[in-house]
Amino acid sequence: MSERIYGIDMGTNSIKIYQKETGVVFHQKNMIAIVNKKEALAIGDEAYSMYEKAPKNIQVKQPIVYGVIADFTAMQTMIEIIFKGGRRARNVMNGLESLSVNSNSEFYIAVPSDVTEVEKRAFYDLIASSSLRTKKVHLVDKPIADALGAGLDVMDATGRLIVNIGSDTTEISLISLGGIVQSRLLKVGGTKFDEAIQQAVKKKHNLVIGMKSAERLKVQLATGIKEDEERTADVMGRNLITGLPNRVTVTNHLIFEAMEESMSSIVDAVKFILEKTPPELSMDIMHDGVCVTGASSYVKNLDQLIQQETGLKIMKMDEPELTVVKGLGMIMENPAYERLANALQESSYQ
Repeated sequence: MSERIYGIDMGTNSIKIYQKETGVVFHQKNMIAIVNKKEALAIGDEAYSMYEKAPKNIQVKQPIVYGVIADFTAMQTMIEIIFKGGRRARNVMNGLESLSVNSNSEFYIAVPSDVTEVEKRAFYDLIASSSLRTKKVHLVDKPIADALGAGLDVMDATGRLIVNIGSDTTEISLISLGGIVQSRLLKVGGTKFDEAIQQAVKKKHNLVIGMKSAERLKVQLATGIKEDEERTADVMGRNLITGLPNRVTVTNHLIFEAMEESMSSIVDAVKFILEKTPPELSMDIMHDGVCVTGASSYVKNLDQLIQQETGLKIMKMDEPELTVVKGLGMIMENPAYERLANALQESSYQ
């Protein structure tokens, strides 16, 4: 029987859970729908299906914003439903099985490194003050877990540069000897791309579109390097002038122009970290290159943009959105990595 030890990556866009000896057991949108301001109606992908479509008495929330907990109660409610189950979870889980816990269960939580101690403590309190009845909570720096999940050896004296392009943030970290030498958290990610696309379509075509539609355009047309060939996609929304539903055709060139500033911000932040990197570690990065992870790294040719601007080779992952939670799994499974979770255990907050 698998141990009741879990690793949790609470991203802005999705929540991923790894169970020791089993693997990734939960991967859903990090959203919760609350009806009449008090009762959970749906979580995960089911709640996401209600996003931008719900009536006024149903609030669809993202509990995590910019990588930290923005709505503590909503996030704790989600965690309790996922793990504790019970009567109120039967309809909310949309057919998914609740994960089993007891008082001896342990949790490994990935937290951004470049945030305040108060923001880090909130991740600990989320579990420790919940109805799960366990205080065995370990906090792991997200870049460390990310690098492990990407297959990098973080324990030796070699410098590793990892760029995690997520939904709300991009975290750029230089790692050596199991610790973080330099780190920068940039409030730019997939959501910023989507907002820029919304504004560009509104300005160019007088059409108001939702975030889901903007995201679909990003998936279909976005690219890190401007393309000569024109590609198009149709999108529907509300015409600003007539107020009626309308359909327009959007080009990849418009999407590139919309996202260009945000993508440049990411490149500039990578350059900033490289400028602060000690010379000996710079040699390692020159040899090994940059590892790019995170769900928003799927943008076509975004890796090539970073390579073109820095002159460094880029390593891309097959499942970049899962590297952090897989890294937590490696820490749980391998005693050699135990110290990577020791710096931020519950004893830090007693």
